Amino acid sequence: MQTEAGRSLPEQALHRHTKDIRLTFPSSPLSVRRALQTIVADLQELELEERGSVELVLAEVLNNVVEHAYGADERGWISLECATERDGLHFRIRDEGRPMPDDTPPMGAPAPLPEVLDKLPEGGFGWFLIKDLSRDVHYSRLDDVNELTFRIKVDTSPRKN
Repeated sequence: MQTEAGRSLPEQALHRHTKDIRLTFPSSPLSVRRALQTIVADLQELELEERGSVELVLAEVLNNVVEHAYGADERGWISLECATERDGLHFRIRDEGRPMPDDTPPMGAPAPLPEVLDKLPEGGFGWFLIKDLSRDVHYSRLDDVNELTFRIKVDTSPRKN
């Protein structure tokens, strides 16, 4: 991209946030919390609502890995990558836990009315949020590694002063 004067702009001027994020951390609730804090801090250039959506989606995905892929008695590693592209933030989450049932993410269902929440078992409500707030959700398993990729649409255009 060039300025009106014909000078090239540095690549980082094309996006609000260009720092790719790569984290590897143990599959524990505390490690997920710390990873979320790191990511949210790295995404300070985003609008508050966008950061909130990213944090919510990642919290659901990462906690699902801890709780379901590894379970209470098993520990492993979680790898998270985030790349900023013109169409949003692209995420890749990898782990070596158990595969998703039927090798596909749950459909997800909207949360029920508040008065019945305490009577319901787990039911994929988090997956409803994940799929509602992100795009291009894809799951695969290859060589005992789960991989979930998705995109969250955020405004990556440069801020105007």
